[in-house]
Amino acid sequence: MKIALLGYGRMGKAIEKIALEKGHTIVLRVEENNRAQCRDEQLAAADVAIEFSAPAVAVGNYRWCFENGVPVVSGTTGWLEKWEEVMAYCQEKQGGFFYASNFSVGVNLFFHLNQYLAKIMGKFSDYKVYIEETHHIHKLDKPSGTAITLAQGILDNHPGYKRWQLVHEAEMAEDVLPVKAKREGEVPGIHVITYKSGVDEIEIRHSAFSREGFAQGAVFAAEFMKGKRGVFGMDDLLSI
Repeated sequence: MKIALLGYGRMGKAIEKIALEKGHTIVLRVEENNRAQCRDEQLAAADVAIEFSAPAVAVGNYRWCFENGVPVVSGTTGWLEKWEEVMAYCQEKQGGFFYASNFSVGVNLFFHLNQYLAKIMGKFSDYKVYIEETHHIHKLDKPSGTAITLAQGILDNHPGYKRWQLVHEAEMAEDVLPVKAKREGEVPGIHVITYKSGVDEIEIRHSAFSREGFAQGAVFAAEFMKGKRGVFGMDDLLSI
């Protein structure tokens, strides 16, 4: 399979390593400094594009892929306010789009565990919930896309919370879900959901040991997307 890498930072290089090990070919590498020199025909030569760039350029990359008939797999976060715009353009161009806030198989299982626990805990108002995420100091968005997905999973299943808010301290209105974000060293990613009452607490946690799990998931998604049109996510890939 021929792959275009849109974004060639830490994740892009990790994805490249795994893709090459699996026998795929990288036909285009787009970095911050060479985008203007990259031509449509170079992108069009790819069977699929994998996009891990930055929020400011992600939507432009998606449009570029749709215009050239190349399915795109993206893990860039921080652009979701333009989701409807991207969906409309994807449909207009009959494109293929696969998006996940996190490509780790373990994290996506964690998403479902989080939703299930929220549904159960919604019956027990003595327990207050909060989210804490920790990532490396190079991560641009805050909170992480994974934390936002976790927060939405709670909001969709727990009647006690109406919205989430990024905070430094977990003290605010009763119906607001607090999300704490830390940036430390080279931490690949830690997400913790805590339900706390006056007498005890329940905690679920996912800790990534490296970027390899994210990169493997992105390559799996690229293999899944070859020749496809429409919008897909990790639940489709994992058949959850």
